[in-house]
Amino acid sequence: MGENTTRTAAITSAAIRIASIFFLRWVAIPPALPIIYTLFAIYVPTFISSYFTESKYELIDEVDVVLKEDILNKDEIVNGTTDEAVVVDEFDVEETEAIVQKPLRPLSTLLKGTPNPNSLLLTGLTFLINIACVAMVTDMVYSPRWFHPSYDLSFARVGYVSDTEAKLLIREPDQSKMPITVQVHIKDAQPPFDNPLWQTAGGVKWTTNETDYTAVVTIPLSHSKQRVYEWTTSNNHSGEFTAAPKPGAMPELFDGKFTFLSTSCIVPRLPYNPLDHPLAFPGMKHLAKVLPNLGAQFMLFLGDFIYIEVPKRFGESVESYRQKYRQVYASPDWPAVGQNLSWIHVLDDHEISNDWDSNSTGVYQTAVDPWHHYQTEANPPVAKKAGTQGIQTRSGATYFSFTQGPASFFMLDTRSYRSKNSEPFDSPNKTMLGETQLEDFVEWLHRPEPKGVKWKVIASSVPFTKNWRVNTKDTWGGFLSERRKILEAMWDAGNLGVGVVILSGDRHEFGATAFPPPKDSEWSEGVTVHEFSASPLNQFYSPIGTYKQTDDEDVELKYINAGNSKFGVITIEKLAEGEQSSLKYTVYIDGVERWDTIILSPTPLHPVKVGGSLWDRLRGLGS
Repeated sequence: MGENTTRTAAITSAAIRIASIFFLRWVAIPPALPIIYTLFAIYVPTFISSYFTESKYELIDEVDVVLKEDILNKDEIVNGTTDEAVVVDEFDVEETEAIVQKPLRPLSTLLKGTPNPNSLLLTGLTFLINIACVAMVTDMVYSPRWFHPSYDLSFARVGYVSDTEAKLLIREPDQSKMPITVQVHIKDAQPPFDNPLWQTAGGVKWTTNETDYTAVVTIPLSHSKQRVYEWTTSNNHSGEFTAAPKPGAMPELFDGKFTFLSTSCIVPRLPYNPLDHPLAFPGMKHLAKVLPNLGAQFMLFLGDFIYIEVPKRFGESVESYRQKYRQVYASPDWPAVGQNLSWIHVLDDHEISNDWDSNSTGVYQTAVDPWHHYQTEANPPVAKKAGTQGIQTRSGATYFSFTQGPASFFMLDTRSYRSKNSEPFDSPNKTMLGETQLEDFVEWLHRPEPKGVKWKVIASSVPFTKNWRVNTKDTWGGFLSERRKILEAMWDAGNLGVGVVILSGDRHEFGATAFPPPKDSEWSEGVTVHEFSASPLNQFYSPIGTYKQTDDEDVELKYINAGNSKFGVITIEKLAEGEQSSLKYTVYIDGVERWDTIILSPTPLHPVKVGGSLWDRLRGLGS
């Protein structure tokens, strides 16, 4: 009985420690939590039983063997009748049994997690190690919910910023602070052309629980030049933002370089450190260190801003989802990366539920309630409606488009309209975007851009390449027919002299992929589409590579799987000749620059007609 309980205690102890390290330092998967608690429930009684039943002593069986040699022919040797002695070995065996105290073996006790009946101190220490493992798991899972529900969170963040306006998202549940006024002024104003005085730009009269006490203030930017603005609110929040360059124009600031960032996927306190704040994001610390030197215009966040089921789903109510958003914005690491930088967002599965493919059914409406309040309301304008010459927006759309400086952007919604992942990969009717979004997206790809716009940038929450071999069905690799239609439209855009770049996340790895057009086709090699997929900002990564090129359609440029924190820096510059543009992509992993590449915008296949009068475009609506 004693041996069995000790063996059980040792096995469960080892399992607790291994599972806890896995959960805390690598990936906090929800199924691990009940496993750890069940193991601990088995471990405790077996440990206690073993301590009281295991003997402090052990039976030592000592055997003494004495070898005696005797010469049988001594007389013959003495008489000289022989020179050879006949030797006989005699063994004298003496067996002694003794009961002695067991040795301490402190290292064995601490490693195995089993009790030591001769040392209460060692027994207590090894037991405390396992208690500490379970306590740290509990701390990681429950401390944010128990101690940081963030009901009273008051904050303000910068959303979409164009050359004419900026959006400021404000959360203030304390109605005694109402009304809230927002003031702005030009930072480092240069008189007489810049007004250095603070001016009231808008305000909030009240907030209600209907929007989780959030509101958006739109700040008009009347200065004709690109400037950096400082903002402050009457409820004690402040920061700054940079006005965007006009469409087709290069920035007047930052040495004429247009820079923005992309990443996705954040979970607090991973890898776990007991000294960290329960809402800490180590990846945000990495970003904050390099951010001041980048001159970034905005962060293009590609989904999984929250993980509703990681490390544990606490419910499917609106409040459960809202709390997750509040906790990100309540993080002590957020201000350093969000107070002075515009963040814009696309939706992915973990804002709803893992690998979501059920459109707007089930928990969808509950899940997107806070996403709309905290993200959509401060996002760029919704995309233009197909067939309206880029004039009318698509009412009710959850995908967005805008143009800044040398680039035009389309932010896809890859979750709200998709077919079931389980459908055949090459099914012609299978869709990730839905008919309406696909129509608007393809028209955007075909639409000529204003002079000076050399890039079309697509934000996709999931990778476009099919080279990721794990859960491919959830990526564009599972929607091959629709993917092909889009690729052809992208190559068509290249023929107009505009480079096409896809930015994606989701995989918790980095992969750069090229999509060259077929050989001997209507498209030249210069219209090759490039994808840069970088994530997570703060999550686990796969120690085993999951990306592999298998054909000439998706060409691997670079793949890096290691690193808990990854983000991309995209910098666009105008070449000296003026007709082409360069795009440099740099990936940072755990705060260190790891790889970069430069691509050039293609030259147009035929002369491109751009612009046109507003009257001509409006007249086209009736044709």
